Amino acid sequence: MDCKILIVEDEAKLREVLCDYFLSKGERPVEAGDGLEALERLEEEAFDAVLLDIMMPGLDGLSVCRAVRRSNDVPILFLTALSDEEDKLLGYELGADDYVTKPFTLSVLYAKTMALIRRNRRNVLAGDRMEAGGITMELAAQKVFAAGREVVLTPKEFALLRCLMEHKNMVLSREQLLVKCWGYDYEGESRAVDTQIKRLREKLGEQAACIKTVIKAGYRLEG
Repeated sequence: MDCKILIVEDEAKLREVLCDYFLSKGERPVEAGDGLEALERLEEEAFDAVLLDIMMPGLDGLSVCRAVRRSNDVPILFLTALSDEEDKLLGYELGADDYVTKPFTLSVLYAKTMALIRRNRRNVLAGDRMEAGGITMELAAQKVFAAGREVVLTPKEFALLRCLMEHKNMVLSREQLLVKCWGYDYEGESRAVDTQIKRLREKLGEQAACIKTVIKAGYRLEG
């Protein structure tokens, strides 16, 4: 299927085995050795699925899942040695799509991963598309076009544009955008929105004219 899959596993040997197996199946595995590296990868790139180990030092898989689900609907499959039902229920509550309990066979893991990706793609409806001000956004495909030209956005930029388009012609404060897009609910980071808006405008070019700055209030996308 030529899918891009993020494999998050702190055990180097197992991570290598998983990457080699998915590569042999014609997929494009990308590895991360811990939770922080996983979040950095997800900020920079779009993936078709994430295989996420739960028991990792530092930032564990549950914390990573919680952070990802603030702005990203990518399918997440947990790799876990935990078999307790309460742990699995917590994972589902945080947004996990499926589990594979260690030890597992590579063929079963691959089959479950591909099934998640196919199901996610089938959920794409004709209405899974937004347009405004010469900008077209395809939600499931994570693609944006400005006047027909594809624009490559980071996940944060994509989440910001999506939020503005979903609330078209409405003024959203910096604080609202932080919470709606990235889940930040504390003061002191609101100017991060200005930085993301600036980058978004640069990438959209002339079509960025529809994103208006409302003095002392926030931003509004007109369309």
